[in-house]
Amino acid sequence: MKNSKNAFDRLEWAGAFGDLGTLLPFVIGYIAILGLNPFGVLVSFGIFLIASGLFYKTPIPVQPMKALGGAAIAQASVITPGMVWGAGLFTGVFWIVLGLSGALKFVSKIASKPVIRGIVLGLGISFIIKGTGFMREDLLIGFIALLLTFLLLSNKRIPAMFVLVIFGVAATIIRNPAIMQEFSAIRPGFYIPPFALRELTLQDLTSGILILALAQIPLTLGNAVIATTAENNRLFPERPVTEKKLATTTGLMNIVSPFLGGVPMCHGAGGILAHNRFGARTGGAVIIIGTILLVLGLFFSDSVLLLLSMIPASVLGVILFFAGLELAMAARDVGPEKNDFYILIIAAGFSIWNVGIGFLAGLIAQEMIKRNIFKF
Repeated sequence: MKNSKNAFDRLEWAGAFGDLGTLLPFVIGYIAILGLNPFGVLVSFGIFLIASGLFYKTPIPVQPMKALGGAAIAQASVITPGMVWGAGLFTGVFWIVLGLSGALKFVSKIASKPVIRGIVLGLGISFIIKGTGFMREDLLIGFIALLLTFLLLSNKRIPAMFVLVIFGVAATIIRNPAIMQEFSAIRPGFYIPPFALRELTLQDLTSGILILALAQIPLTLGNAVIATTAENNRLFPERPVTEKKLATTTGLMNIVSPFLGGVPMCHGAGGILAHNRFGARTGGAVIIIGTILLVLGLFFSDSVLLLLSMIPASVLGVILFFAGLELAMAARDVGPEKNDFYILIIAAGFSIWNVGIGFLAGLIAQEMIKRNIFKF
């Protein structure tokens, strides 16, 4: 296999931060709103990001499950940590069984390129919308960060992500100089992992499955398994992956994560493109960000919210915006046929709302056109 070694050069370091726009809002929400222990959230992400880089040797990310995480954070008044862990355990078993059973091979065969590209386009547009929403929180900072990124995105000597992070931290300090006093008071400490599942009850497990986990399945299938496989193999044909592998590693992550107090997680097409857009070409990028999160969890759990708040939401919005552009651009090779374009648009339109529904809508449109039920 060619180019099978991970790199850790400055471009990998720059690309390591490419998925922060997706990762940080969920991490902060789980910790600050839902009340999960920062240790479990950060350490589990750190471990599996490192494992993903070592195993796949491409920048395949480990992300929070978006539909599940969004529902948990939005309903924080009724969702318990045990329900989150119960959802994770069910998710782990489900994807291991699906991955090892061979069922995914059948599903991936029936999904044509227009369906897959439609999912990717829909994800890209949703990232752009969410990114511009974040930028609106501080228009001046967002505009400057956006301009800097446009100017530096193709610059191989000065990685845009480095400039973005430095600019974001500097803007936070200028806007709130008092934060430096809090920052200077941070002291490292070593934290022993708690056994999180002692708080898990049968009711938590049942509620977690019904309220959180089931709605996530189609999203994970469309984005974390099928679309991630397609984008990895398009970007890195010399290091291909399969739907079976991605489903199985998704399952393994979610079996282990609840024991550490971590949250349900998956891979993601947006993440691999975001890491790649800012410079990543190997698994070194996700190993780097995983190591940073692992160190934060092990030694700075008490101060993690302060550390993460150093990057403004408007700068995270710029990162999301460019990840969305890269995703949307990946749909340009859908094919020359008019019907291909219609399937693409149908899948994309529904995927902006929900990736799983977009996947099903694209499949239905594909089959109806194939059987001449619809003609365009």
